[in-house]
Amino acid sequence: MSSPFLSCPPPPPVSAAGEPPSLDTLSCSLTVPGAPSSARIARAAVRSVLHAYRLDPLVPCAEQVAGELIATAWQLDPGRSLYLAVRFRDDTLRLSVYDGHAPHPHPRLAAHCEARRRASLRVMAAVVRDCGGSWGFGESREPGGGTRTWAGLPRAGASGYLNE
Repeated sequence: MSSPFLSCPPPPPVSAAGEPPSLDTLSCSLTVPGAPSSARIARAAVRSVLHAYRLDPLVPCAEQVAGELIATAWQLDPGRSLYLAVRFRDDTLRLSVYDGHAPHPHPRLAAHCEARRRASLRVMAAVVRDCGGSWGFGESREPGGGTRTWAGLPRAGASGYLNE
């Protein structure tokens, strides 16, 4: 009788000490409480992740955007957990925040809520624009619904954010 463990692949080789992980693997997420301190936690987490991947030039821009995304989500959905996702694809850092604030079925309430969200994100929108990125929000496809707010920061634009 053969052992079931013989068919398992060997573990991948470990990279040399000090070598950063591949940017293709940058995919991290964090759940934070819906509280005022969560923006600080999100900024610190993004800073640590980008440092580990040797993307330090993106830190000032990414910290600002992550903090704004979380702060806005907290204001619109206080007391409930917020989910931050950090990805790097196609030479673009992608930051997404999921909150439990579902879109309103009534058109007037929905328009008011969208205007409030946009107004809360005006600083972030300016940062993203300065970096040549894009951002938006819409209904979350996650179970339980809510809203997904995201920003895409191209590496070249985000790297030069404070150097202009």
